[in-house]
Order: sequence, then structure tokens, then C-alpha cells
Amino acid sequence: MYTLKKSLGQHFLRDENIVRKIIGALQEHSFTQLLEVGPGGGALTRHLLSLPGVDLKAVELDKEKVAYLLEHYPALEGRLLQQDFLKMDIPFSTPFTVVGNFPYNISSQILFTMVDWCVQLQSMVGMFQKEVAQRAAAKPGSKTYGVLSVLIQAFFTVEYLFDVAPGCFDPPPKVMSGVIRLIPREQPPAMRSAADFTLLVKTAFGQRRKTLRNALKPLFDAQVLADPFFDQRAERLHVEDFGALSFRMRTNPNA
Repeated sequence: MYTLKKSLGQHFLRDENIVRKIIGALQEHSFTQLLEVGPGGGALTRHLLSLPGVDLKAVELDKEKVAYLLEHYPALEGRLLQQDFLKMDIPFSTPFTVVGNFPYNISSQILFTMVDWCVQLQSMVGMFQKEVAQRAAAKPGSKTYGVLSVLIQAFFTVEYLFDVAPGCFDPPPKVMSGVIRLIPREQPPAMRSAADFTLLVKTAFGQRRKTLRNALKPLFDAQVLADPFFDQRAERLHVEDFGALSFRMRTNPNA
């Protein structure tokens, strides 16, 4: 068989009911090109290979799992890429979809890679640690709404689909998991630049208990901060509010 490597955050899905739910959620939006991230032992892969009219690629870092997958699923020959997902080039030249039971130790990096790929990405259905999944889908005003929520929701509509219990995995993780779906927004909010938007959001939430007026002093002139708008805290602002606010930042906010 194969060994499970804690260093790679490997917890392989073994519950067929959860597998079917993920495949079902994936098929709610049509696609012809699909990337599976971290196929591991092939719980999802064996179903994905049977999807009609789909060009499947899979990326797996672990050499041992690559050998196992090729032995048990010969149809993966030529489709299985042994490399680090976070270092790979965009896998298709035309629109594609992503699916995976993602390693929890790189969850945020995976989500930000989806942002980098959003122009070509049709959708993503993925499993994350529940806390990360909840933060990605959180709404303004909630305790889990923060930097990750805003930076992902600026480019995607995020839907929290369902919980997954530890017993659905081998070995069971110590935390609950959650499956989310990302669909690219037709029109991201207007912002002065992605860099300014990111700096603004990270600074605003860096001291989330403070009002925006106090948290954002490094980025705005005093006369701008006098606006009553800055009486509120970052967690009350919608994604569009941050976009609009970015136009009022100092021209060189890092100065």
C-alpha cells in the first residue's frame, strides 16, 4: 500500500458518502478540464477518471503516492504531475475547474493560488480545515470574518457546502473539515490596485478591535480619517467598501 506522511498534512478521505457529495457538488457546474490537487490514495480520483468528456490532470507531490496511483489507476499515465502545487504553472491554457482534499498545512496558500488563477478558473470545490473554510465564507459582522474572507470574496462567490467529520479520514485529523465552492465573480469590486487593496485589508484587520480611524492611521491623511465612516471597525465593512476605500488612501501609503 503506502505510508501516510504527517509532514505533508496527509489525511486521506475514506468515506464514500462524502466522496459522492463532493463529486455531486463538482458536477453542478459544467466543465471539460479538471485539475485534482493532492489525489493521495485516489478516493476522488477513481470517480473523476470516469467522468465523460473531461480532460483530467492531477498534481501530487509525494513520489510514493504517485507510484501507487499509477499502479492502481493506469489511466492516469500522462495526466499525473509529480510536483509541488504551490510552484506549478497554471495547468491549462483555457478555462478549467479545480477539486481536491487539500493539505491543511497549506490551505491559505492554495486559496490565494485560486485568486492568481481566477481569470481562467471556472469553479473550485475543495475540502479544508473547517476553521479555514468558515473564514473563507464568512460574512461581514461575524467573528470569523477577516483578511482571508475579504481577499477571497473580492474575486469569488464562496459557498460553504457541508461539514466532514474526522472519522471520514485515515488517519482522522484532530479537527473538523468543511467543503466549500468558489465561483469567480463576474465583476470584482473596483479598487485602486490589488496591492493597495491587500495592504488596506491587512492593516484594517491587523488591529481589529480598534476603529478604522486608529487602525488605518499609517495609510490615510488626517483630514480623510475625520470622516465618520472611520468610526466603525473593519469587520463591519463589505468587500466593496474596502475597494472604494482604497481610492482614498495616500498616493504612496508605504512612505
